[in-house]
Amino acid sequence: MTEQPKPREVFIQGITTDGRTFRPSDWAERLAGAMSCFRPGGTRSGRDAYLGYSPYCVPRVVNGVKCVIVNEALKSVEPMAWEFVMNFARDNKLQVVDACLLPGSGESGKA
Repeated sequence: MTEQPKPREVFIQGITTDGRTFRPSDWAERLAGAMSCFRPGGTRSGRDAYLGYSPYCVPRVVNGVKCVIVNEALKSVEPMAWEFVMNFARDNKLQVVDACLLPGSGESGKA
């Protein structure tokens, strides 16, 4: 029995390809908020509904840089959502890095 590879994570960094800080300052929260409905089990309503980010697309600060970490699993859950976030990065000339956020890395849990 072979183990399935873990979906990769793509870090969309708040730095443009020419090295400038991307504005507005809350861009990461806005982008992750727009993706909040894409979550395992879909959107919930009633008493199980709560505000929060999708585990597929979360804002973080990594090494002092605002990022949105996008899990590649989003591509199979909702391909159009994956294309939306990748197009956002490309259209705004943001740096995109394949990486993996290690648990307990000491980075901030909030963007």
